[in-house]
Amino acid sequence: MTIAYLIFAYKNPQLINRAIRVLTNEQCDFFVHIDRKSNINDFSRIQGQNVFLMQKRIPVYWAEFSGVEAILLLIRQALAHARTYDYFVLLSGSEYPLRSARYIHAFFEQHQGLEFISTVRMPNEDAGKPISRIDTMRFPSSQPFRRFVGRALARVGLARRDHKAYLRGLEPYSGNTWWALTRDACHHISQFADHNPYLESYFRNVFAPEEIFFHTILGNSPFRSRVRRNLIYEDWSERGPRPQMIDERHVAFFKSREKICADDIYGEGELLFARKFSDDGLLLVDSLDEMIGQSKGL
Repeated sequence: MTIAYLIFAYKNPQLINRAIRVLTNEQCDFFVHIDRKSNINDFSRIQGQNVFLMQKRIPVYWAEFSGVEAILLLIRQALAHARTYDYFVLLSGSEYPLRSARYIHAFFEQHQGLEFISTVRMPNEDAGKPISRIDTMRFPSSQPFRRFVGRALARVGLARRDHKAYLRGLEPYSGNTWWALTRDACHHISQFADHNPYLESYFRNVFAPEEIFFHTILGNSPFRSRVRRNLIYEDWSERGPRPQMIDERHVAFFKSREKICADDIYGEGELLFARKFSDDGLLLVDSLDEMIGQSKGL
């Protein structure tokens, strides 16, 4: 079982370095894209024979298509590598594993062929995925005047378009950004994006396309039947645009469970990583390292 970890980050160099150390074995490599707005010198310690920093870096802006572009760069670099990876695992640079590298590899061997990407068909209000996310035009930061006008028009309902007229029969799907997909699924995504530029054209002007673009491609493919929830713990117990930071309460919860699982609108399944950590909370990472070392079957 070979794994390509795709790390899509802009901060937390110490956390990323520690996560790489925990996850490293002879059967995995790490492909890292650092946001061009970040100082690359801060990440100089992230190195190794199995670590490949993207030479091409793009500025990534929250909830804009630049995120999709960076993820596609990572997918394509891993696909082009001499090594043939069985799974591609997308991380943000704020995650940390809840299990050892050996356990994670065994998990993928046991579930080989499944696609771990939390997704629902749109619209789905229970999942917070209204159809307005793709029917309301949203312009990127690189077009500030159009962005301002678009927001003004959206307030009075004049920035709408019918996705059915543009997506050529594709049903929209949405979910969580982070995933673990087979090589075949990633190859399909890359090929579909290349051969169907209309999809990129449309999703350049939607909110949070990284939560919809990949999901829509897979949701309209034979891979849909293999989809299971993703493998990352996030705490959305408080309202807001982002999950809660991991703290001592979360670590105590992780330590109290032989297996960390979720069962929600995206389905039931085991969780192998947790998000969000930061370089300011590395003592929590020390506790997780201790937990990983003491867990059964590792």
